Amino acid sequence: MIDFGFDKIALIGAVALIVIGPEKLPRVARTVGHFVGKAQRYVAEVKAEVNRSIELDELKKMKTEFEDAARNVEQTVSNEIRQTTSELDDAWKEINADGSRYDPIEDSPPPPSYKHPKKNWRLKRGAMPQWYKQRHGVRGKAQSGAARVARFRPPRPSA
Repeated sequence: MIDFGFDKIALIGAVALIVIGPEKLPRVARTVGHFVGKAQRYVAEVKAEVNRSIELDELKKMKTEFEDAARNVEQTVSNEIRQTTSELDDAWKEINADGSRYDPIEDSPPPPSYKHPKKNWRLKRGAMPQWYKQRHGVRGKAQSGAARVARFRPPRPSA
């Protein structure tokens, strides 16, 4: 990039002031600034596009690596399942070769029957916490009006 120091910029400004003149210099400076800004934006867009393409290439590489790893895992698992299945089949043939007829499904005890938990869902749904009742003044025990008045009546003075 072009390296401008303070002395070079001052020299360019003095030449521009002499050549262009003081009347047109602000308009020319504004136009030059406008073009420089456009050039900077264009360079920034090109840099961003290059970075995006580089990141896209990296993502494609990562995708292929991930797909290869997944394929390898799938092949390993399927090989292990195939090997285990063949070993189990061989063991089953050896067990049944001696003539014993053991069937784990028929010889196992029956599963336990369903037993209802005996929960009273109406009681559970209607239950209100004690702290809520006390805070909001919900009466826990029903009293008649006369009993309530008698309860809160001040004591009589003894004679």
